[in-house]
Amino acid sequence: MADPNLTPTLDTTAVRRWKRYPEYRPVQTETLRELPASWKLNRLKFVTRINPEVLDESTDPDYELRYIDIGNVDSLGRVQAEQSFRFEDAPSRARRRVRHGDVIISTVRTYLRAIAAIENPPDNQIVSTGFAVLRPGKEYEPRFLWRLIQSSEFVETVVNHSEGVGYPAINPSELGGLPVWMPPLSKQRAIAAFLDRETARIDTLIERKERLIALLEEKRQAVVSHAVTRGLEADILRKPVALEWLDSVPLTWTVQRNATLFTERDERGYPELPILEVSIRTGVTVREFSPLHTEQMYEDPAMYKRARQGDLVFNKMRMWQGAVGVAPVDGLVSPDYTVAKPRDGVNALYFAQLFRTPLYMTEIDRYSHGMVKDRNRLYWDDFKQMPSLVPPVAEQHRIIDHIRRVNGHNEAVMSKIQEGIARLQEYRTALISAAVTGQIDVRHETAAGNGSS
Repeated sequence: MADPNLTPTLDTTAVRRWKRYPEYRPVQTETLRELPASWKLNRLKFVTRINPEVLDESTDPDYELRYIDIGNVDSLGRVQAEQSFRFEDAPSRARRRVRHGDVIISTVRTYLRAIAAIENPPDNQIVSTGFAVLRPGKEYEPRFLWRLIQSSEFVETVVNHSEGVGYPAINPSELGGLPVWMPPLSKQRAIAAFLDRETARIDTLIERKERLIALLEEKRQAVVSHAVTRGLEADILRKPVALEWLDSVPLTWTVQRNATLFTERDERGYPELPILEVSIRTGVTVREFSPLHTEQMYEDPAMYKRARQGDLVFNKMRMWQGAVGVAPVDGLVSPDYTVAKPRDGVNALYFAQLFRTPLYMTEIDRYSHGMVKDRNRLYWDDFKQMPSLVPPVAEQHRIIDHIRRVNGHNEAVMSKIQEGIARLQEYRTALISAAVTGQIDVRHETAAGNGSS
């Protein structure tokens, strides 16, 4: 059954300035009931070659790759980052070659829309085998194909044909059999040009809002960092401390090892409790499982650790990035997480904020172990040896109240901005779908983009 959440409702008031085509014909696909009369239905495999090139296993071990993984492509089709590897050190999935004009689509959890157009890549550009690489024939416009593949109608069809629960996936042969709808080449080019222009405008607005959120987040972090390392009083007396990452603290504060503040809790066998997760952004929250896209978890819930309300929980693999927080309710956490029970006189909320500051994360990095930085782990035996700043307990409470009060406004503003971004993204998705399925006729749009036709 189609997921209605995959297809945003088209705001007809926002696109009414564009006319429809003069003539349509009925079609029967999973997501379409009509197309402009001159458009043709086809199968994807007859429009494009799928996975045409792979990196040979005999490649020189020192050959340097520029690698794009699924997580490097966002839902707008932007490649956010690349990784560099010697072939010998690269993941085994780094094997698909790409060329200019290719389109890549994630075949795993396609509903996340990791779909991108490849433009002028270097010769050593490689993408994950988690992508299908589509190379359209000469009679097809690559950027139109990209927009078609991005459309809610095509994504919904892929999802309907994917298999699996936690990580639904579609194989390339199944993907190649899915229907695509293609106008004549001149119309493909006109639609692609129109969408390039219109989505660029939307993306500019989104980027501005994202920059504003980043500035507000910097302000939030500054408020937290100042409060948990310097206190609330501007002119309070201070004393020196022997720490590499801080030179002084308020006079009434102490520096103590974490072992004097927390004890490790390792309790199992409570499968009836809710699952908790630790996020770098939001700390510890109750995990919400989607009925359609449930993530995998251990088969035996009894293996999960119990965290009591008020316990500190951290992901030992991501503690260096701030993956720490306080359990809001009794719940279960991954066996790979550490649960720390606060001793008397310890407000775990204060220490969760302290541990997430950039200053303290340099200390976490020093105590963590791993072959490379992004695989560093902070184990309990190291965590308990780390020094922490300890205000009197009453001041710990006041600091948390101050952080909540000051950041409450920022959070409300950020929430409004996020809502605006979501609306823009929904409109963007709906506009792409309307154009590539022929709901609106954009052939006569002028370069100035005045919307007349």
